[in-house]
This record gives sequence, C-alpha cells and structure tokens, in this order.
Amino acid sequence: MACCRNCFCCQCCCREGETRTPEELTILGEIRDEEDEILPRKDYESLDYDRCINEPYVEVLEGMDNKNARKYEAVRWVMVFVIGVTVGLVGLFVDFFVHLFTKIKFSVIADSIEKCTDKGCLSLSLLELLTFNVVFVFIASVLVLIEPVAAGSGIPEIKSYLNGVKIPGIVRLRTFLCKAAGVLFSVAGGLFVGKEGPMIHSGAIVGAGLPQFQSITFKRIKFDFPYFRSDRDKRDFVSAGAAAGVAAAFGAPIGGTLFSLEEGSSFWNQALTWKVLFCSMSATFTLNFFRSGINFNKWGSFQLPGLLNFGEFKCSDGEKKCHLWTAVDLGFFILMGVVGGLMGALFNCMNKCLAKYRMRHIHPKARFIRVLESLLVAMVTTVVIFSASVLLGECRDLSSPMTLNSTLSGSEDINSTIRQFFCSNKTYNDMATLFFNPQEAAIHQLFHQDGTFSLVTLSIFFLLYFLLACWTYGVSVPSGLFVPSLLCGAAFGRLVANILKVKLGLHIYSGTFALIGAAAFLGGVVRMTISLTVILIESTNEITYGLPIMITLMVAKWTGDFFNKGIYDIHIQLKGVPLLEWETEVEMDKLTASNIMEPNLTYVYPHTRVQSLVSILRTTVYHAFPVVTENRQNERDFMKGNILISNNIRFKKSNIVSRAAEQRRRCQSMKSYPSSELRNVCDEQNATVEPAEEGEDLLQQMLERRHAPYPNLYPDQSPSEEWTMEERFRPLTFHGLILRSQLVNLLIRGVCYSENQSSATQPRLSFAEMTEDYPRYPDIHEVDLALLNPRMIVDVTPYMNTSPYTVSPNTRISQVFNLFRTMGLRHLPVVNAVGEHFT
Repeated sequence: MACCRNCFCCQCCCREGETRTPEELTILGEIRDEEDEILPRKDYESLDYDRCINEPYVEVLEGMDNKNARKYEAVRWVMVFVIGVTVGLVGLFVDFFVHLFTKIKFSVIADSIEKCTDKGCLSLSLLELLTFNVVFVFIASVLVLIEPVAAGSGIPEIKSYLNGVKIPGIVRLRTFLCKAAGVLFSVAGGLFVGKEGPMIHSGAIVGAGLPQFQSITFKRIKFDFPYFRSDRDKRDFVSAGAAAGVAAAFGAPIGGTLFSLEEGSSFWNQALTWKVLFCSMSATFTLNFFRSGINFNKWGSFQLPGLLNFGEFKCSDGEKKCHLWTAVDLGFFILMGVVGGLMGALFNCMNKCLAKYRMRHIHPKARFIRVLESLLVAMVTTVVIFSASVLLGECRDLSSPMTLNSTLSGSEDINSTIRQFFCSNKTYNDMATLFFNPQEAAIHQLFHQDGTFSLVTLSIFFLLYFLLACWTYGVSVPSGLFVPSLLCGAAFGRLVANILKVKLGLHIYSGTFALIGAAAFLGGVVRMTISLTVILIESTNEITYGLPIMITLMVAKWTGDFFNKGIYDIHIQLKGVPLLEWETEVEMDKLTASNIMEPNLTYVYPHTRVQSLVSILRTTVYHAFPVVTENRQNERDFMKGNILISNNIRFKKSNIVSRAAEQRRRCQSMKSYPSSELRNVCDEQNATVEPAEEGEDLLQQMLERRHAPYPNLYPDQSPSEEWTMEERFRPLTFHGLILRSQLVNLLIRGVCYSENQSSATQPRLSFAEMTEDYPRYPDIHEVDLALLNPRMIVDVTPYMNTSPYTVSPNTRISQVFNLFRTMGLRHLPVVNAVGEHFT
C-alpha cells in the first residue's frame, strides 16, 4: 500500500526526489512556461473532515441512544440560532459606527466647503478631508498589523477553509476583533472598499468560535462543553456563519445559503442545508429588527433587511409608457454582460499584477511599509475625488423631475443626498453627488435618481473608480469588493442608459440598466452565478429581474473565463492554497493513483516502542501514519526472542486473511468441476505464488509488480547490507491510519506498557480525553522526553482508524479526486491488490 500526501490535490504528490516522465509532468501541471513566475508559497495543512472510527469513538456510538441523539441535535440547532443572532448583531455594530463616522466626516466637510467656496479656502477643506481619511485608514491599517490575516475581504480564505485547507489564524477571535473594527475605519476613511465581504469573514469566525466556548486569545477562559470537538462539526458551523454573513450584508438569506454551497463547502447534505438557511434567516431578521427600530423608531417592524438594500424599482405614476424592462432590452443586457466580463477580466488582470508586486517588493520589507502604502492610497483617493468634484463636476438643474422611488436607511430620502458643492442655488454637482456620499447612497442615486448624470461625469467617475478600486483591493486594511464593483458597474449601466435614452430616444428605465450594469461588472470580477443571482434578486425585492440578472451574470462569467479566473480564485492561487476545483481536467485520467501516490512511506507498527514513535514524530511532518505489519514467511523464528515482533505478528494473524491462501483454497474446490480450463487456470495461479528458484533474479520479479511499494524497515532495526533481497523488498499489510495528534496525545498521557507485561495493561483513553485539546493539539517538540521511557511499547490499535477510505493503485485520477473531495478527506491510502489484505 501507499498513501497520498497530507493535502491531496491535482498536483504531483511525490517527493522532490521522485522522477516523472515529461507526459506526467505536463498532465500534473509541473511544467510551467517561463513567463509563469513562481511566487513565494506557504505550507498549508488540511483539515480532518473524515471521522476517525476507533475504539473510543465506537464506545461513544454504543452509548448513544435516541434520547442522547435528539439532545445532541437540539444543541446543534440552538448553536446555529445563536450564531445567526450574533452575526446579525455584528452587522448592526458595523453599520451603526460606519454610518456615524461617515455622517460626522461629511457634515464637517460639507460645512467647510460651503464656507470656503466664497472665501477661496478650498485647500483648507481638502486638508480637513485628508485628515479624516488618513487617521481612519491609519487605524484600520494598524489593526491589520496586529493580525495580518484580517486584511482584505477574507472570502478567499474562508472559501479555502470550507474546501478543507487550514489557514493559520483565519478563524481566531483576534482576527474577528481586528476585522470588525478595522472595516469601520477603512470604509469611513473614504477608501473604495465595502463592508459586505468582511461581514462574511466575520460570520465565519463567529460560526467557528461560538460552539467551541474557548479561545486562544483568552486562554484562561474555558467552559466544559464537550460537543463539536472535530473539524467536521466546525466546518458545518463555519458554513452557517459565512452564509449568515452574506444574509446580513444583503438581506438575502437564500442567497447566503447558496453562496456557502456554491463558493465554499466541498461537502454538503440536506440536514446542513436546513441549518444554514435557518442561521441565515436568524441573522437577517435580527439585523432587520434592530435597524428598523433604531432608524424608524418602530420596534417590531421589519423594513431594513440588510446592510445593502437596493430599494424599490418602480415607474413614476405619471409615465404610462414606462416599463422596467422588455424582451427587446434583453439584447442590450447580453451585450452589457459581454462588456462587463471584459472589464472584469481587465480588473482581475491588473489586480493580479499589483498583488504580485506587493508580494515581491512590499510584504518582504518592514511591516510599517504596508501602513505607508495604505496611507498613500488614502491620500491619492482623497485628492482625486476632491479634485474631480471641483474641476470635473457639472452643475445640473434641480428642477428636473426627481420622483421619490425609494428610501435610504434612516429618514433620508433620495434627494437628501444631493450635493450642491461648488454650484449655485437650485443646481447640484453630479460628480460630488457620487463621490461625497457613502457608496450605498451613490448606488441609490444611480438606481433611482431621475435627474440625469452627464455622459462625461459618468465616464470619468467610472474610470477613476475602476482604477482606484483596483489599486485599493489588496492593501493592508479590511476591505470588501462587492459594493465597489456594484457602484462601478452601476455607473457603467447608467452610462449605457443615458446613451440609449438621451442620444437614441429609446423609452427605457434607467434604474434597470444601472442594476444590470452592476450585475455585469460584479459577475465579471467574482464569476459567481447562482448565489449572486439570488442575492441581487433578494436585494431588489423584484422577482421579475430574475431572468435578465441571470442571463447577464452567465454571459459575464463566460466572457471573463476566456481570459482569467475570478478575483477570489486568483488570490487563492497567489497565496499558494491547494484549493480543489469541482472537477479534474480530462487529461488527468491518463494517470492512476499509483502515479501520484507517495511510495516512500513512514509507517508505524501496531506495537511500537516509544523511542521509535518519538523519532518518527520529530523527523517527519506527516499528519497521519499507516499502521502495518510485515508479511514474513519465517514468522516462527522472529517470534522466539522478541516480544515486540511477536505482538505484531499475532495482531496480523488475528486481523488479516491471506489472499494467496484463499485463492489456493478456492482453486482446490474448483478442481472438482469437469472443466479443464478451470483446472488449468488454478494450476497457473498456484504456480505464480510458489517461491522463486535459486539463482532467479528476485529483484526483477519484485520490480515487475509495479504497484507494490515495499518499505524496508523492521521494528527497532535499520537497513543492513547483510539483508537478503527478500528482506529488503518484503511487502506490508495495511491495518489502518493513526494521526500525529493521536500519537502525541498517547505519549503525553503515558499510554504504553512494558515488555514483561501484556498490552491489556496499557491505560485506556476515552473519546473525551482524546479530543480534549482540540483544536490545538500539543506538538511533539513540546513533550518532555525525560519523562518518557524509550523501551516502553505503545499499542496503537485501539486508537487507529481501522476503516479509512482506500483506493486501488489502478484507480483513475478522476475517481480518486471525486472520493477525496466529496468526502472531505485528508489522507487517502492506496492499498495494493497483490498479497494480503485486512478485514
């Protein structure tokens, strides 16, 4: 047998010393073009989603009756509800302080601009705006220095986590505090970022932390809560928390559930669907209840479902020819999807180049350099929006029809966000109206403002916002990309609507084109389809938009996929995360499991000395070890003087069946049949199992068994030059897998027995004791070796997983991949079909 690497992926799973044919290297993706530069990588670990079926776990199952099972399920539902409510309260906290800081900043700046417009001291207003933005961004960037994982939106990291990759610090409490507090200041600091992406990350952290009732940040605070002590349970709660974050951000519980299904988890079931949807609903209505009560003073009403609400799309009562969209408009929507996909591909390409530059030239330097970059982006953004509003904004007439089509958060209506900066009475500055408002208010302006924005203003705004948003995503502050992409795309859609409406005289609804433009650009950037369609439908509260949004997103995704991947997949790839795709490439099926397995195994025996275990754990980085016994023909000689070898051989005899012996027995029974063919086949098969004659090339026979790796270590022995060829290439019998964390736990707790005793005298650990230190098990280097007796023997058989998923060496890669990804495995043994096998 052989075992796949710690984290299985569609790349080569053998050590660096292994040689591959050029065809195998090409198929496995190890031959790169010269232009494809290799960036610094991190050694990520996988999560153990598969259950370890050992004796302590079986004892728990045997003690579980229907009453305990219902209690366990009830506790799970309660935790899901608590996660949803908590995520809703986190969203309320973020929204309240972002709104407060933004309102204070824009009020001060508006008063200053109004006074300085006549006095000619606009430079003082610019300085005040710079001060606000630089201070806010500085605080956000310092929080990221405290916990670097809090930078960005966190969606790539959470997507990787749900896919089975463990990223250090991604779901820690300190990350949550820095993320939730940092996004307040990054958004209030005027950066072109959103708070919706960090809400998803924050929700995932809440889902990971609450069911554990402990935190590494507060090590002394511990509660005796014996439930959910596995990566499998934690993954389910992280899925629910991430979905609740989407639901709270957009008021879209169904979209949040689909987001967690489409973009995150590689493993899913019906029970998890119900829990995730319930968690999303809890988050949505918790946030809706408190926001409606605070903003409208109507407690018990539900009028503000999410942090971002697109408002109600409807035509004015006096316009009889008005329609939201028609079948003719679908042609324009498809073209907008193509353009949105192209712009999204360009955005991703530029951001990828910027990310590579940061990884090479900024991240390796002192950490304060990242703060300086964030401050530079903040200052450039501030100067650009102020200068564009002063120099490039057009004064539009306020008398143009502006019907109230929707309400913003609080008591503000659409006209209250009109900015008259640098314009005379009864006119407003269209550029300032877009730049000197929160991004959500600017989106509402583009969706629902009946007053026109000039073509020049929309073009300049789109170009500036596109470039600055691309530059900003990736700096060392908590930042989301949903709202900037929506705002940039809404400007594009409104530009198209103005051209069709003003220049060509078509009767169209501008808000619909702004919405479709937002969907096209966002779809071209993130490449989401199902979940994004439902999110946008729920945000608009208009089911009739389902078809145009879906078509636009599909076209945008297909167009963008011709050039590159989505922005989140690009950043996952740049970070070196071994994320598994949904399917393998067609050419991968040219290979089998034997081509990617690790043949040079580090293994343990059922009964192994403490000295050997310590040596294995301290000299390897593997997180699981196969438990094997050797297939010896001269077992009697080995059983005479060595208790350790004797124990291992007894275990093998009691747990395996020899395929060769079973085959001979069946052939003997077959010879009673009259068919000569059966007798000939049996004679040939019996001939193959006879020992080789003297002088025959035994090495050549062994090598001809191309799928049979033969490890070469005996218990407590090292390879010797005096060993015969048979001893060097003796096959092994696989019995199960034992995890590194389990071995270290056994050593720390002194689970062993001496040579003059039976293995029955070895102390037994319960399932609670085995999982007590989850999720941070002790490391072998933390073990005090002076407390260990190296000659003691550890019986690992009660704690190994005796029934892990296995595959044959001849299994095709697509089958291996589907089993590995679907079941959420971390280790997948490849068991040789030749020789003995376990029962």
